[in-house]
Amino acid sequence: QVQLVESGGGLVQSGGSLRLSCLASVSTYRFYTIGWFRQVPAGKEREGILCIARNGHTEYYIESVKGRFSLSRDVAKNTVTLDMNDLKPEDTAVYYCATFSDARGDCPIGSLVGMDRWGIGTPVTVSS
Repeated sequence: QVQLVESGGGLVQSGGSLRLSCLASVSTYRFYTIGWFRQVPAGKEREGILCIARNGHTEYYIESVKGRFSLSRDVAKNTVTLDMNDLKPEDTAVYYCATFSDARGDCPIGSLVGMDRWGIGTPVTVSS
């Protein structure tokens, strides 16, 4: 089974940038759908942010990150990168990457649901 490991979280000032990475342990997953979620530490439900499909298409699920967050895939490194720019204090959360255990290649339409393989998360704190 695939394992996912996030890295790159940390503390950044408002307006700054961070790059998060999601490394998949199974090389075949380098082509499959990877979604990114975040969870505010107060225990709110995880929200799906964006997803990259097998064909490289990025699907956004919340308006507030459009134009600021983007995804890219490095096939050789089995890695999906989340670039976050113009960060705001409300972006503070633990960020998770996830995928489907059935290795499907398309992102869900409307909301990011159904992913059942998760990383352990990486925290991002944006100071004002």
